[in-house]
Amino acid sequence: MQTNQTLEEKRISSWIVFLLAAACGLIVANLYYAQTLVGPISLSTGLTSAAAGFIVTITQIGYVAGLLFIVPLSDRIENRRLAAIGLIVVVGALLAAASAPNAPVFLTASLLIGLGSVVAQILVPYAAYLASEEQRGQVVGNVMSGLLLGIMFARPVASFITSIWGWRAVFTMSAVVIAILAVLLSRILQQRKPASTTSYRELIVSLGKLYRHTPILRRRALYQACLFGAFSLFWTVIPLYLTDMFKMSQQGIALFALAGVGGAIAAPIAGRLADKGWTRLLTGLAMTLAILSFVLTYFFQNNSATDLALLVLAAITLDMAVSGNLVLGQRAIYSLGNEARGRLNGLFMSIFFIGGAIGSSLGGWSYVYGGWNFTSLIGAVLPLLALVYFFTEKRAKSASEHRE
Repeated sequence: MQTNQTLEEKRISSWIVFLLAAACGLIVANLYYAQTLVGPISLSTGLTSAAAGFIVTITQIGYVAGLLFIVPLSDRIENRRLAAIGLIVVVGALLAAASAPNAPVFLTASLLIGLGSVVAQILVPYAAYLASEEQRGQVVGNVMSGLLLGIMFARPVASFITSIWGWRAVFTMSAVVIAILAVLLSRILQQRKPASTTSYRELIVSLGKLYRHTPILRRRALYQACLFGAFSLFWTVIPLYLTDMFKMSQQGIALFALAGVGGAIAAPIAGRLADKGWTRLLTGLAMTLAILSFVLTYFFQNNSATDLALLVLAAITLDMAVSGNLVLGQRAIYSLGNEARGRLNGLFMSIFFIGGAIGSSLGGWSYVYGGWNFTSLIGAVLPLLALVYFFTEKRAKSASEHRE
């Protein structure tokens, strides 16, 4: 097995980067398939309308739990083996979901799908570990592009498959894909055995210490929590708004969601520019772009083709802001060192994922009580809070923080 120094000096191959990017996208997509399938799943499993929203929520609960209690193990257990075990859990859970006869079975499977899907957050820091310092931002950006594409394609793909073969086919097909992926990763990826001998209990306890003593982690996580909250708010409400304002069908909404995929191009670009020292400028730009995306939709609210085009533009620019800032944040925390990289990533992702859950909740509430006007204002306020906090960032940083 190669030493850490040898691995740091070696440039990661484009083939491995592509494999990791595809893997992250395919894995994380499992968190989002059910979002557009709540109706047919509820009918099949006997869930009431009031409880139908729990289909998505319980998957998110499993994911956050995995970020906090499984991802830290990547700092102790050989990464390839840990990823394979997680993917086996996902395959079993997907098959259970596909054949679920009732709501309790489906919801239990959903929890396990979320729990096992944190393998994506083991593979991202693994990619950063393989990359040299000079190419780390670019590699993380490319891998995150795959992850973000998985998030954005999941909804329209699930709707499309369901319209032809039914919702159970979505989970069955994903189980087959993830099983193939598990075999590929276990055969192709090289081992990474962390040097840490810290016990699992100590790893979990250390999460609090890492959060308290790593200012750049707190800052970047809160930046991304605000932006991801705005992102989740937008994509939670936009199907309702498109239906109400533009009388759009489910297929039309799927096409709109596909348009937002264009925002993922910001991830690799942000990674390359961050390698050149542009992190601070790009961070402020991402927050400003997110604010302007909601401002644009606030002032143009007719049902004309022009207004729909501006809404598509806002979706793309918002996705660019969120995906670009995500890569900037991950590059910053991955530059803090190898030994705690898994725990740092778990904390970072869980914090901003909680921000996304809050954004989704705010979106549903704001649209019911104030329509798109109120929703777009809240959407603009979230990145504005991040921008205000950004202005408190000191230019002079310690050596460990400055490496972002």
